[in-house]
Amino acid sequence: MKILIVIILLLTAHLQYRLWLGDDSIEQIKASELRLENLKKQADEKKQRNDALYAEVEDLRKGQEALEERARDELGMIKENETFFQVFE
Repeated sequence: MKILIVIILLLTAHLQYRLWLGDDSIEQIKASELRLENLKKQADEKKQRNDALYAEVEDLRKGQEALEERARDELGMIKENETFFQVFE
């Protein structure tokens, strides 16, 4: 009977060690879950950025208005027969 109790205690100690300190311990699982959550956030941010860029590309492909707007804002261009006014505040 004493041998059975010793075996059970050793087995319990081994399982407790693996649970708290061994590979795939609770601490490592929590760290992996946190890392997974961070990676999901990064993926969502990049997906939103890609969607915005894709929408901008589609807008530039389809319409002249977006192209003209970019030329005006970024390059300071104006159309023929237009007068440029600069307002100082």
